[in-house]
Amino acid sequence: MYRRIAYLFFLVWSAAITAQAQWSDSTHYFVQLSSTNSINRANARSAYLFNNGLRFSIRKERVTLNLNNNWLYGQQDGSKTNNDYSATFDANFYRPGRRFFYWGLANYNTSFSLHIKNQLLAGAGVAYSFFDSETAYLNLSDGFLFDASSIQVDDQNVHYQTIRNSLRLAYKFVIAERITFQGSNFYQPSMRDGSDYNLRLNNDLSFLLFRGFSLKAAITYNRINRTASENLLFTYGVAFERYF
Repeated sequence: MYRRIAYLFFLVWSAAITAQAQWSDSTHYFVQLSSTNSINRANARSAYLFNNGLRFSIRKERVTLNLNNNWLYGQQDGSKTNNDYSATFDANFYRPGRRFFYWGLANYNTSFSLHIKNQLLAGAGVAYSFFDSETAYLNLSDGFLFDASSIQVDDQNVHYQTIRNSLRLAYKFVIAERITFQGSNFYQPSMRDGSDYNLRLNNDLSFLLFRGFSLKAAITYNRINRTASENLLFTYGVAFERYF
């Protein structure tokens, strides 16, 4: 099953590289580093979360490549509550003057809190942008993902494969060049069993201080219904981003 995921990832990557070589329009790069945390200590009790992210994007007129990495680690009263890692590569393919575009995605997840030992997803779909400017972006996308997972259910290791529908709502709004409100939210039910769904909500608010440095607050909710596990996280910290 992992060979299938690797093959799909290779197809997405190859198509993106071909598209990038084909068009000679100007290229824009974006990098963002963020570290948002939550620390609580009272009397003899303590809890903390460290949420660190790296995002890198390459954008041309007809193609955008995005690489996102996120690592979350947490403890409460000395016991581990989170050790969650996610890596995503996606490519978007545009046609000039069209709001519709095509996307391809490959994603790897492992999560202590959600009882995911390994999860590989890859697939493609279509998207529609209602707004797409430097200050307002609203996008709805839908497609299908092949899911090959190893999870823990009732302390038992379960290996399975399924096809998921992946519905995403993404947005970004910039106010007065300093306040940014953005999010990316997924609903991913299995095509075989509607009760087997993934729900991932990621939203954050940032305030630009100076030269790419921002104060940032993020709220994340995840539910993996097959493992009957969920987490709700609120973190705050700093972010650095740069266009070049």
